[in-house]
Amino acid sequence: QEHLVESGGGLVQAGGSLRLSCEASGGTSSNFGMNWFRQAPGKGREFVASINANGDTTLIGDSVKGRFAISRDNASTKNTVYLQMSSLKPEDTAVYYCSGRGLWGQGTQVTVSS
Repeated sequence: QEHLVESGGGLVQAGGSLRLSCEASGGTSSNFGMNWFRQAPGKGREFVASINANGDTTLIGDSVKGRFAISRDNASTKNTVYLQMSSLKPEDTAVYYCSGRGLWGQGTQVTVSS
């Protein structure tokens, strides 16, 4: 059964960088559009970024624009999508989820210390 798995979260100091990965496995190898969302403690889920199947169209959420970038490796058979996060702020602390084709990953925790 197809599922999504995120990785790359962790603890980082403000101003630092992290790269999250999301792999789709257990399904077809065809590419599909994928998204990143995040949810901070006590808050709703917030859109972060999206990328289309070809990787030539991206959308970045206003709160992270200029600091985060989304990309994908279309040479991979696992629909791997990345979220490069730079100039991290304490308010970026959240569980980050990837989604696509109606699926959601289990999330990966990102904690930014001040």
